[in-house]
Amino acid sequence: MSSLFVYLFVLSCFSLKTHLPFVTSQKNSIIGDTIDANKWISIASTIVSSGGNFEMGFFTPGNNSNYYIGIWYKKLSIQTVIWVANRVTPVSIYEMDFAQFKIQNGNLVLLNGTRHIIWSTSLNFSTDSNTSQVVATLFDDGNLILSNGDINNSRNHLWTSFDHPSHTFMPGSKFGFNKRTKLKQALISWKNSNDPSPGPFTHEVNMDKYSGQGVNMWNDSVIYWNSGPWTGNNFTGVPYEPNPMFNYTYVNNDNEVYYQYNFFNPALISRFIMDFDGQTKQFLWMDSTNEWKVFYADPKQVCDVFGYCGAFGICNELSSAASVCDCLPGFKPKSDEDWNLKSFSGGCMRKIGLKCGNSSVVDGEKDKFLMQKNMRLPANNESMIVQNEVECENTCLKNCDCVAYAYNSGNIGCLIWSGEILNLQQLSQDNTNGSTIYVRLAASEFSSNKDEHQKQTSKKLKIAIPIGVIAALLFLSCFSYIYYRKRRNRKIKESTTKSVMQNTEGEAELIDIQDDDKGNIEVPFFSFESILMATDDFSEQNKLGQGGFGPVYKGIFSGGREIAVKRLSSHSGQGINEFKNEVMLIARLQHRNLVRLLGYCIQSNEKILLYEYMANKSLDTFIFAPQDRKLCMKLDWRKRFEIIEGIARGLLYLHYDSRLRIIHRDLKTSNILLDEELNPKISDFGLARVVEGKITQANTNKVVGTYGYMAPEYAIDGLFSIKSDVFSFGIVILEIISGRRNTGFFHQEEASNLLGHAWRLWKEDKAMDLVDQSLQESCNKEEAIKCLNVGLLCVQEDPKDRPNTTNIIMMLGSENIISLPRPNQPAFMTRKCANNTSSSSAAKSDIVSNNELTVTIETGR
Repeated sequence: MSSLFVYLFVLSCFSLKTHLPFVTSQKNSIIGDTIDANKWISIASTIVSSGGNFEMGFFTPGNNSNYYIGIWYKKLSIQTVIWVANRVTPVSIYEMDFAQFKIQNGNLVLLNGTRHIIWSTSLNFSTDSNTSQVVATLFDDGNLILSNGDINNSRNHLWTSFDHPSHTFMPGSKFGFNKRTKLKQALISWKNSNDPSPGPFTHEVNMDKYSGQGVNMWNDSVIYWNSGPWTGNNFTGVPYEPNPMFNYTYVNNDNEVYYQYNFFNPALISRFIMDFDGQTKQFLWMDSTNEWKVFYADPKQVCDVFGYCGAFGICNELSSAASVCDCLPGFKPKSDEDWNLKSFSGGCMRKIGLKCGNSSVVDGEKDKFLMQKNMRLPANNESMIVQNEVECENTCLKNCDCVAYAYNSGNIGCLIWSGEILNLQQLSQDNTNGSTIYVRLAASEFSSNKDEHQKQTSKKLKIAIPIGVIAALLFLSCFSYIYYRKRRNRKIKESTTKSVMQNTEGEAELIDIQDDDKGNIEVPFFSFESILMATDDFSEQNKLGQGGFGPVYKGIFSGGREIAVKRLSSHSGQGINEFKNEVMLIARLQHRNLVRLLGYCIQSNEKILLYEYMANKSLDTFIFAPQDRKLCMKLDWRKRFEIIEGIARGLLYLHYDSRLRIIHRDLKTSNILLDEELNPKISDFGLARVVEGKITQANTNKVVGTYGYMAPEYAIDGLFSIKSDVFSFGIVILEIISGRRNTGFFHQEEASNLLGHAWRLWKEDKAMDLVDQSLQESCNKEEAIKCLNVGLLCVQEDPKDRPNTTNIIMMLGSENIISLPRPNQPAFMTRKCANNTSSSSAAKSDIVSNNELTVTIETGR
């Protein structure tokens, strides 16, 4: 009985350990930063770098029961492994008590429980070599160096972990190729988040002399991404944007070719990895939130990773499901465990095998084909010469290896796929590049689905019919009078509406957008009558505010759900195209710092948008309310800083992380809404533009926006980009800090606006004089100076000098303000005056840049 109790106790402890997200072995001692002949790492010991930045020892990732030797960050709250020695040969839990990582005959070796070498640095020494003084030291940059003699003399270095990376590229390490030793520093992904064994994805330098020394990403033997060659500043295939945080180096000499990066501020913590999802990602540690933030990823979308969802998997970035991957109908994941860990490259397998040999099938029907519309066709197809689609299908059917076909008489002709289908992607309905593919399935798949559907339908009908009959009788008997009365009134109202619509100039355009509701528009259409009921006929009591676009009302639908109703006026300047743009665009965006669109309505001249209700209205009502001290005090410094960070995260999503690349073009404080907890949400996408792929700028002949927030290159030349949004964000930062409008503030002595005033205080080292007086008690001086620095960087005249949103996030999260770049003089610093009056109307004000050009701007909403 006692032995059974002990067994169950041990089993329960093991079960508990395997469910922890990341577990390291229980450490009893730290033996310094060095392994030598007399010191080694065991289950009970680790080594730690001299400054305490990194630790090395045995660890188990996630619910993996095996043990690995690795290096991880020591000081961070989230243990993050940067290097693993024995990726292919883990130590089992049963051997851990006797496993050792030590120096033996001049090599670092890992001994398992039976004292067999299962990993080694594999260095060869001559018989007369003295290896008794060989030591391994863990440095504060995360590098483990094996040396024989003075560790500070690189000539004594025998081996380094930086020369043999696993999946992480660290600052100061080399990523490239040694031409003399043929040693390559390649990054190989983990299999999944719980398994450090080599995954399918590799990131390495391209040594093809004909294509230049760029960087490739591989899925096994297939290249799916290439950076293009290095120009001296950047890779040709990657958009170049100056980065104030990193210093990139490229070296190509007779001995080696490599890339390297370092931080200008050594206090920042960053890592670059080849992730198990097939993307390379650069992470930055945020001290303010104690978490890693991704600020760079390539490819931008996971569906661009070749074979991301594996064989017979469909990648769908527009899916509302938890995962972008799904198996084709008739298939299931090969490994449910891998799919639960978001590792999909193993792909899918058939639920029912194919019959094949179709012409002589005795025990069943021939295989059939399932149509999949609007797909990005997979690679590795074979083109067939046929007369029509029937012949294409039969060609595939007669070939036992054929698993799918596609046919288009005017374009691709007949294509067939043999073996496995890889890289299949579901495209959006408005994407015209999609094709139809027919996937081969066993005939029983169709009949089993049909039989199951019929069974379920029959069962539901047996239950539903009696209940439905009783309910219908009760309904008809109790409410017939009300029903027919409402029906009569509805007919009258519909007849009236139809008459009005027929006399409206924009009838065709209105019908067009309603037709799009079936496809491109992903939010519901609401009737005008339902909105009238929700807002109590747009009563003044429900009016939340008034803007250039028209009034906003609070509405309450049945069930008590509160909404904000934006009723666009005929004078708003927003036509049907802008309205349609906003509806279709914002409906496809989902982020906690973007306002959510709930629906829309078009009837006659009415154009209405329904948003989630923001209890605290817009940001400008708080920061521009000096007469209402209580309202100002609600936004203390901590909350204002969080709002700045939240807006930056929203912009980062629009510019880089969403499935579309979006330039807002009208970012301002009145377009930042605040929810019940005063969290910021960017709104008003009527003027927003989508740019394709990696394009970051475009131009227009019609300059639209709001005076005081527009970048000079946009106002003067019509050139807009993510950097023009950054300029607007810089203005918003300065307004949040100061509590003053850029367009309303005017310093008579200097003839300067808020930009000029902020710049003067910055140059005179009086940054705190800009801070809103209501923030004196709560203000964090370092954060305020940091925000002013970032704000002034954003409003520099040359777009190339402005940081991108990725860099802004990094700078806002930095604890060392001294290391931030110094800004140049802002654009639009001065304003011409007439009779000591000022106007906030763009149509009546002259904007003056350093070259004294004056333009007239259309007022934004």
